Amino acid sequence: MFMGEFRHSVDAKGRIILPAKMREELGECVIVTRGLDGCLNVYTQERWQKIYEKLMTLPTTNRDARMYVRLTTSKATECTFDSHGRILLPQNLIKDAAIEKDAVIAGVGDHVEIWCDKLWDAVQEDECYEGNSYEEIAERLSVFGI
Repeated sequence: MFMGEFRHSVDAKGRIILPAKMREELGECVIVTRGLDGCLNVYTQERWQKIYEKLMTLPTTNRDARMYVRLTTSKATECTFDSHGRILLPQNLIKDAAIEKDAVIAGVGDHVEIWCDKLWDAVQEDECYEGNSYEEIAERLSVFGI
């Protein structure tokens, strides 16, 4: 299970270090792809395989399904950790996530997210939740047993 918030820089070559605890759980090779809300998602190979299998069950006759599969899989890339615990993020994903130099690495249960630090900070403020407080969101999610 991934959790926690960490701040690291992305170097000029697009490399970012992930915390040692996360690296242990992620394994030597990870899948990085476009995430929701402007971040990048980092998955173990096992978790990605499950996601991929579900994506392949979506109907190709449904335009939203085609677009979602296309955007998710075409952006996906395998990344291997170097001897310093860094992965090389492709420039297209760095651009998609608007990462300039500083990034936030967030553990979110079954995967890791990498955010532009400025966007992460903005999302943490109530106005980015469309005026809803953490408590209001939690109340709405109570129907799911949260």
